[in-house]
Amino acid sequence: MNKLTTALLASSLVASAAFAEDAVLAQKTDRDVTQLTPTSKAWEYVKATTIHLYPQTTVTMNDKKANAVNKDAKAKEARVKAIYDNKNIAFLLEWPDGTKSVQKGYRSDVYGDGFAVQLPVNYKDPKKLPYIGMGSDGRPVVIHLQKAVEAVYEPNGNGNVGDQQVVLNKNMFGDEVKAYEAKVAKLAVRDYQRSFISEGFRSMTEIKDGSEKFSADMSYGNKAWKGTVVRPLKDAYLSLKGGFPVAFAAWDGAKMNRDGLKLLSTWIPVKLVGQSGGEKLVSELSAPVKGDAENGKNLVMQNGCMGCHYIPGMSEPGYMAPGLANIGGYSTAAYLRESMVDPNAVVVPGYNRNAHPNTPWYNEVDGKRQSTMPPYPLDDKSLDDMVAYLKTLKAEVK
Repeated sequence: MNKLTTALLASSLVASAAFAEDAVLAQKTDRDVTQLTPTSKAWEYVKATTIHLYPQTTVTMNDKKANAVNKDAKAKEARVKAIYDNKNIAFLLEWPDGTKSVQKGYRSDVYGDGFAVQLPVNYKDPKKLPYIGMGSDGRPVVIHLQKAVEAVYEPNGNGNVGDQQVVLNKNMFGDEVKAYEAKVAKLAVRDYQRSFISEGFRSMTEIKDGSEKFSADMSYGNKAWKGTVVRPLKDAYLSLKGGFPVAFAAWDGAKMNRDGLKLLSTWIPVKLVGQSGGEKLVSELSAPVKGDAENGKNLVMQNGCMGCHYIPGMSEPGYMAPGLANIGGYSTAAYLRESMVDPNAVVVPGYNRNAHPNTPWYNEVDGKRQSTMPPYPLDDKSLDDMVAYLKTLKAEVK
């Protein structure tokens, strides 16, 4: 056992007794974590945290066939591990997927599997985190995206289409053919990984100025994916220390997943083992939901929430407001409470007139989104009960 794995094993056992089960405990190492891949031996000595990925159903996609394929999508159980050194942190996400789907550059109807890691730029107040769906106005997030793709030639920015002719069209033989094929292979773009800054649906902007450095990788086997993301603890956008939130998303290409059609976790607390700070955030995100869910259900009906929102058992899909079918899976209790008391605090963007044909759920005033939902200044117990009920709204875990 080398120094890295020995140190990780010892710190994992100590830390596992100190924090909540659902916090990701990032183990400290003196070794360089930038070399870690999905199959590195070091991951075997790091404690895994079980998380759940829920179908994103807040906003419906403008694709009738894809929506039908995912109509009864279940949640998935996944595992997360994390290791950090003095400068960088590495995440490992493992999630089941019965089919390996790879994006093909020449097909517009074949979709690849993929995953993303999302981190909030500002997490000082754990009750006011960015909207889980790629951030919100004034609450940006950084997103690292990795997708499974086939090698792609043009467009690759080189303009060298002449080097990609079928070898049979070349007047070459023997070693010349091998050299030609090796040259062509080097021209291909074999990876798809991007970093984005985002404040909600349709606001994602790729970071291309080199200020956001990260690496990612995916490995498939035994009907499951393993994916790693390695990034700096501190850069121009983020400063990760003590404790901070992270969220994960996964796309299943076989189910036509792409863009917002995906599986999504809630904000998950990460604790950097050996560092102080972040305890308030870990506590907030790990705390069990309080309140009487049954009474909350009655209050939801009394206040007519299903008049605008799709709530399973109360209303039908396609209503004017964001769907709540899986809201309890990927939203925090604090977000749900804030949404009722101050609907303008976070207005879910991405209204799609084709997918939601009835009425927009927000208006734009002076360039700012204003929710059409009025605030519900209820007493604390009523709000707790309603949040407790909303947290029950989520798909079964497959």
